[in-house]
Amino acid sequence: MATRRLATNGAVTALRGGTSRLTSSGSATIPTTTYILQAPFGTTSLGPQATRGAVGAGAVARPQLFRRISPISVRWSSDSAAESKIWKFEEIKAALSTPTSTPKVTIIDTREPSELSSTGRIPGALNIPIASAPDSFHIPADEFADRFGFERPAPDSDGPVVFYCKAGVRSRAAAQIAREAGWKNVGEYPGSWLDWVRRGGEIER
Repeated sequence: MATRRLATNGAVTALRGGTSRLTSSGSATIPTTTYILQAPFGTTSLGPQATRGAVGAGAVARPQLFRRISPISVRWSSDSAAESKIWKFEEIKAALSTPTSTPKVTIIDTREPSELSSTGRIPGALNIPIASAPDSFHIPADEFADRFGFERPAPDSDGPVVFYCKAGVRSRAAAQIAREAGWKNVGEYPGSWLDWVRRGGEIER
């Protein structure tokens, strides 16, 4: 089975191709192609979704993202964000203007510490880097506090936990990890840092 690697946006994609087979009805299926995406925050597997049709029409395999396989198991789906509350710039800004509100909104920056040192962060945001610490919502609370120097938001807290990163990719992964670890009130800011800066959001350094 041949394997080839393609560089895409800093990620490496391995394409493992199988052979197509022709059915008695003259339709082709492509059942064996598997796509492995090694993303900056882990390794993700994309399974095939074969399209049946006449050979002349050009049957293709359409990959469908379905699970993260390293370093911990997290299931993915194209509509995973539907399980999180999606936050907009105005909502994040409003939450920051009333820091003593009840329930309290906890904002978590999932970028690496070096990125925060370079750019700053949304004021008051806690830093839990999803790429280098993907187990952060699975380890015991006391171990988390020792590692990061602050208390982790409680899974059953009434206050929402809102994740952001640079452009919304790592924050989606972090939100899904938190949900699967038992956190209930999870939110995502898909615009993330790029949107925050573009709209003139305040920066804490």
